[in-house]
Amino acid sequence: MNDQHWGPSISADIVVIGGGTAGIGFVASLLKRDPGLKITVIEPSTLHYYQPAWTLVGGGAYDAKDTARPMNKVMPRQATWIQAAVTGIDPDQRRLTLNDQRTVTYQNLIVCPGLRLAWEKIEGLQESLGQHGVTSNYSYQHAQYTWDQVQKLRGGKALFTQPPIPIKCAGAPQKALYLSCDHWLKRNVLSKVDVEFNLAGAALFGVSTFVPPLMKYIEKYNARLAFNSNLVKVDGPAKTAWFDVKDADGNVTRQAKTFDLLHVVPPQVSPDFIAQSPLADAAGWCEVNPHTLQHPRYPEVFALGDICGTTNAKTAAAVRKQVVVVAENLLALRKELALPLKYDGYGSCPLTVEKGKVILAEFGYGGKLLPTFPLDPTVPRRSAWWLKATLLPWFYWNGMLKGREWLTSLSKVD
Repeated sequence: MNDQHWGPSISADIVVIGGGTAGIGFVASLLKRDPGLKITVIEPSTLHYYQPAWTLVGGGAYDAKDTARPMNKVMPRQATWIQAAVTGIDPDQRRLTLNDQRTVTYQNLIVCPGLRLAWEKIEGLQESLGQHGVTSNYSYQHAQYTWDQVQKLRGGKALFTQPPIPIKCAGAPQKALYLSCDHWLKRNVLSKVDVEFNLAGAALFGVSTFVPPLMKYIEKYNARLAFNSNLVKVDGPAKTAWFDVKDADGNVTRQAKTFDLLHVVPPQVSPDFIAQSPLADAAGWCEVNPHTLQHPRYPEVFALGDICGTTNAKTAAAVRKQVVVVAENLLALRKELALPLKYDGYGSCPLTVEKGKVILAEFGYGGKLLPTFPLDPTVPRRSAWWLKATLLPWFYWNGMLKGREWLTSLSKVD
């Protein structure tokens, strides 16, 4: 293809798509290993967010403004930052197209743009969000509105939703329910609130070990579970939500439910420039070897974070381990050595079952339990709340984004 058609071209060595948790964490770790590397980061946003705390914001336990920092404050100084968005990938030519018509060629590509929150897939949601009691902790702009609405509610119907997997932190939809119910219980109004959790899937949590302790809280809060119930439409002014409900025979019917509070988790998809590229798997995610995180057809490409077409939980804790795997494996590849590290699918979901207590669910591929601490992981603990609300945010800004690799023990490739 004629380069003039593509616009001005930038030639780069290691290119990282995305300046989120995976992108910044990876660049920091790579530069710790070799400060002389030439790394280019492509990221359009001016702000970087610590998203795991948004659930706490929605539960009245964290200040939203403490979850955002300017991108130029977290971007490693040695990296070159191109503030633009990728619109196309041609891995055969090792070339990216940007939204300003520039192109970037690379020697190695690290794909970590995250996933896209597809608010538009629920009819009427975008018009209603942030008013009429319709909210979401998956949005920086609306997590505080969740807490405002929870405090105002003294009775009525509260609906919480969870879309089809995969989503960021599959425990977050129910964390919103638990923290809201805990507040209502402590204010002696829970008995007047009809709480219902509508899940598109057929299980409360993907790792069965954690279902019994979570069910104790569902029962404690007198919440009803509506499985195979997927939110498809919202009318904020009418305080009505519609769900496609699948029965045991697979028949789907549309049911309308009224609400006073509606906490929505949007469907989540791969960005178009990945889904429509040769890097994508059949579901549109970036295809990788699940252990080395290298692309199977384009060995110079690695991916990490939420974009990966792997079965691990899409969490910041997963990224913490993936960063080390990709950094070590990339450096080995560039030296034409065998890839040394293997990712075991580790992910962590600190389930905030009440304000002050957390069930720390840590697991890998196949639901294998991978606890960091020698404690029963199914027991709600105050120490795990401290970890979630105090230690991990501090570690994120001062450790993970600075290339400090604590709690990242990994397996060597056999």
